Amino acid sequence: MANVFFWLPVILVGLFILISSFFVVKQQTAAVIERFGRFQSIRNSGLQMKIPLVDRISGRLSLKIQQLDVIVETKTLDDVFVKLKVSVQYVVIKSKVYEAFYKLEYPHEQITSYVFDVVRAEVPKMKLDDVFVKKDDIAIAVKSELQDAMLDYGYDIIKTLVTDIDPDAQVKAAMNRINAAEREKIAAQFEGDAARILMVEKAKAEAESKRLQGQGIADQRREIARGLEESVEVLNKVGINSQEASALIVVTQHYDTLQAIGEETNTNLILLPNSPQAASDMLNNMVASFTASNQIGEAMKKQQDAPGGKKR
Repeated sequence: MANVFFWLPVILVGLFILISSFFVVKQQTAAVIERFGRFQSIRNSGLQMKIPLVDRISGRLSLKIQQLDVIVETKTLDDVFVKLKVSVQYVVIKSKVYEAFYKLEYPHEQITSYVFDVVRAEVPKMKLDDVFVKKDDIAIAVKSELQDAMLDYGYDIIKTLVTDIDPDAQVKAAMNRINAAEREKIAAQFEGDAARILMVEKAKAEAESKRLQGQGIADQRREIARGLEESVEVLNKVGINSQEASALIVVTQHYDTLQAIGEETNTNLILLPNSPQAASDMLNNMVASFTASNQIGEAMKKQQDAPGGKKR
């Protein structure tokens, strides 16, 4: 019985030592093995074995692509302070796990320092508007600098991205006001062009309307003259001379006008002579006016045709 109690702890210790000699490394991970504090080997994914109490797992490194976000505040060429968010995607080179583990103790701080250095060297050369336009140039410059610096430490820079550009709040408000004013200016220009086109088209329509109206009046007067000529011819055929026919036509039109005015309910007040001799008086006045006009025209023509007469 005593032997049992003696061997039981020995067996348990042996089992513990045997079990501790095996370990598992996950996929896309590398384990660094040291023996008495000195580098021994690098173990990749799968079931691995080490010498118990002699070898130990000093650390594990992920071989996956990792991302580090760095926020840098700097000043542009036009003296505007701006914050840039630079995302750096990097990975540990599988064949350089030793350098990544032993040469660089704080990789994040090292990468951050290089990002600060490059961004604060590039952005002060640009105006704020150019920072938005040329953000890819900034990202390329950061990647180029990091690639050269971190390759010796076992890190490969996959890509760098400028994911955010954040100027001061007052600057953003001013930019928004400028943008709004510019858009209002463009809108006003479009409205002015539309109003001008509308005025031009309206003027063209009015001109066309006046032209058609004048043509209509001319056609109306032509038809009236033709109708009067036909009326005089008809009256002459029944023995009424031209003077009597003209008087009859004037009288007829005079009373037609009075009838038309009386039929309109919204007609303004118009004073017209309506006595029987009114038409005759109007006819006599028209004939006298035509006769005087013809006499003046003939006198002026004779004066111009006379020797030494002035021609105008």
